[in-house]
Amino acid sequence: MVSPSSSWFSSLRSCSKCFYNSIKLNLRSSASHTYTRCSFNALPPLPPAINAFNRNTSSFSSWWSSSLLPLALAFSAGSLSLASDSNSSLCDARGVSLGGKDNTDFVVKGLYKKVPEELIHELKAICQDNMTMDYDERYSHGKPQHSFHKAINIPDVVVSPSSEEEVSKIVKLCDKHKVPIVPYGGGTSVEGHTLSPNGGVCIDMSLMKKVKALHVEDMDVVVEPGIGWMELNEYLEPYGLFFPLDPGPGATIGGMCATRCSGSLAVRYGTMRDNVISLKVVLANGDVVKTASRARKSAAGYDLTRLLIGSEGTLGVITEVTLRLQKLPQHSVVAMCNFPTIKDAAGVAIATMHSGIQVSRVELLDEVQIKAINIANGKNLPETPTLLFEFIGTEAYAREQTQIVQKIASKHNGSDFVFAEDPKAKKELWKIRKEALWACFAMVPNSEAMATDVCVPLSHLAELISESKKVLAESSLTCTVIAHAGDGNFHTVILFDPEKEDQRQEAERLNHLMVNAALAMEGTCTGEHGVGTGKMKYLEKELGVEALRTMKRIKAALDPNNIMNPGKLIPPHICF
Repeated sequence: MVSPSSSWFSSLRSCSKCFYNSIKLNLRSSASHTYTRCSFNALPPLPPAINAFNRNTSSFSSWWSSSLLPLALAFSAGSLSLASDSNSSLCDARGVSLGGKDNTDFVVKGLYKKVPEELIHELKAICQDNMTMDYDERYSHGKPQHSFHKAINIPDVVVSPSSEEEVSKIVKLCDKHKVPIVPYGGGTSVEGHTLSPNGGVCIDMSLMKKVKALHVEDMDVVVEPGIGWMELNEYLEPYGLFFPLDPGPGATIGGMCATRCSGSLAVRYGTMRDNVISLKVVLANGDVVKTASRARKSAAGYDLTRLLIGSEGTLGVITEVTLRLQKLPQHSVVAMCNFPTIKDAAGVAIATMHSGIQVSRVELLDEVQIKAINIANGKNLPETPTLLFEFIGTEAYAREQTQIVQKIASKHNGSDFVFAEDPKAKKELWKIRKEALWACFAMVPNSEAMATDVCVPLSHLAELISESKKVLAESSLTCTVIAHAGDGNFHTVILFDPEKEDQRQEAERLNHLMVNAALAMEGTCTGEHGVGTGKMKYLEKELGVEALRTMKRIKAALDPNNIMNPGKLIPPHICF
């Protein structure tokens, strides 16, 4: 039987752990916030021995301070190493909602602290006219263009540095004043990466968009982070080169690095982590770090480049990127084929990858998405699951690949297999995929889109999409499926009325079901969109608490004042 004293001390240990963390957090921050929700009033009744001591002693508070408080802290130290995951839920939450474990809020709350006037004047001295406190500008930077995520606060000031030196000075000042920083690229991310839940300084990188050096013979280019991938490819085209990642229009190279994005060409060329050779990054203290040389491979030290790609601005601000380039293909063929079921279509995508063909794109659209395209563009395409392929190489090789895939498709009930080699015809076919999202909005006007981004091992793709389609068909919401079927990544565009809470909750329910289904198949909650605030709640289930604690240690070492895009990527309930 557990004694009353043992029970009481067990509760004390749990509460003292929160008290200990409150002290630890206060030591790290000059802000005078109360960071714990624990209350000693919530403890069970005192054991008889201690209760008698309390009645007979006038200096109970003195005894508490001198005797029991050290004991409480000692108990809490044991709790930190032995506590279950659920007991760590207040370690960094600070009483606010930042999208952590089991969180269902879509309005991200934060701790607002007014930016000091001294910092405003110092920033003005650096940025001159490239700084604004205009409300509309601040609001547009604090609300992502293509995301349903919102924050209770917006940035206090938006600065647009024009050089690495200016970025370093800005970051150093923000660190001195302990003011949050949110780096801003093209503003196209969908998971709330550029929200400013704590206010602070938004660093807009749009003025830093130079091509600093092009090495044609080495097939690499050095650029500033504000250049868009489409602008870069326009620059490279006369040299017969291109950068092979193709996310949404408007995405910038810096933001693409920060979110570790990919796109439809990733099945052939890999993701951002495979196409970045080196970075220059401003750390939280203002130091500028170069992560690697320009060599195509290196075994020198920790791979800081890969650490920072996908860090979402939580470890530093990217100021320079060295990218691996590819030769423009001699010839390409775009093909399209229809299928009776989504499982048949996914099966062909898998069979194509198993065949060894080096296909450059394999995109799957379900019948609802095709219907949206018909409505938006006045087309008359068969409203069935559809696959789009792109084959590249020499003219003979591209045609040979096309014929092989046509045979594979016919074995999986494929029909209406068409292909195009004429540039105009290819562009028209590929337009079907590129305009998919806008077609959704045309089909359901005044709606917002919640886009899932799950990715699973290729062998599970057909099963996951088939099971997801059954769930989507039963929902009252309009949902479409778009997949990068060659690498197991698929998106569901869930359309809902942002003014109707029941629809938002239904969209969240569908998203939750698909993410958990993917995780059960050894997949991921995000194949290419990144974590931001929207996917933090799934990371513990996907990666495990020890991996997240390791990330938190890295974050604390590089950013001890937690100024770099706080409230993103690492769930707030994680402590170490």
